[in-house]
Amino acid sequence: MPELPEVETVVRGLRASLPGRTILDVRLGRTDFIDDPVALGEQLPGSRILGVTRLGKFIAIDLVPGGTASHTSERLFLIIHLGMTGQLMTRLASDPVPPHTHVFFGLDDGRELRYTDVRRFGRILLVPESKIGMFRERLGAEPLEITLKEFCARFSSRGARVKALLLDQGILRGVGNIYADESLFRARIHPARIARKLTQTQLARLHQSVRTILTTAIRLRGSSVSDYVDSDGNRGEFQLRHRVYQREGKPCVRCREKIRRVIVAGRSSHFCPRCQPAPRVRKVQRRVNKS
Repeated sequence: MPELPEVETVVRGLRASLPGRTILDVRLGRTDFIDDPVALGEQLPGSRILGVTRLGKFIAIDLVPGGTASHTSERLFLIIHLGMTGQLMTRLASDPVPPHTHVFFGLDDGRELRYTDVRRFGRILLVPESKIGMFRERLGAEPLEITLKEFCARFSSRGARVKALLLDQGILRGVGNIYADESLFRARIHPARIARKLTQTQLARLHQSVRTILTTAIRLRGSSVSDYVDSDGNRGEFQLRHRVYQREGKPCVRCREKIRRVIVAGRSSHFCPRCQPAPRVRKVQRRVNKS
């Protein structure tokens, strides 16, 4: 957490209020998750915000540098990853400051863009426009844009578990544990299935399921199962639609079988054993030599 739908929800909220604003000052608390804290303090004051976009699970704030301390005229991208417990919200400068708020970007309209993170597993860095292309290339395909042909090409030749591939940010960017589990349930595929053993029909079903689940989650403003809130501090609603994630022991909404949890690729994976049958294990027969 947060995953693609939560980040997209935050981006849409910030996109409605940040473009055109100027960053007047930067105040920092804990900085162990910031790649170059000095650069933030020196290069951001005076910068004007052009727009806000999403790159997988990353928030990208497009900036035109300004101010006397700016070292470059090249556009900058303020890249923010929310980690597990990060929150990025706009607040009036006079509003109370919650604990674990580590970054304040003062804006020219009397508000602050605040970054709060209890566990500090997030990341903040500045990327110049000349290097943003390289940053994008390290990320996988956008799951809401990937074609069926490309999806099948990325999965059909791989010997890894399908759940592991869904979580691999070099293959698909933005999908995490919640939406991998929900997509596999919708596609009726067990998380431990080997990707290259899936049929073209199963891959097509998974491709559509990923897109449907993510689109629905965005419409419902994400899943608030932990610390996630949007840029205005509001909770999402997709957690009310979860069919398997964190429902271990509860009845399946399709067949009433109890939802189970196993570890796949080092992560908890929730599934219905009847709707998502486990892969068959080949029995190896030992030959006994008679002497």
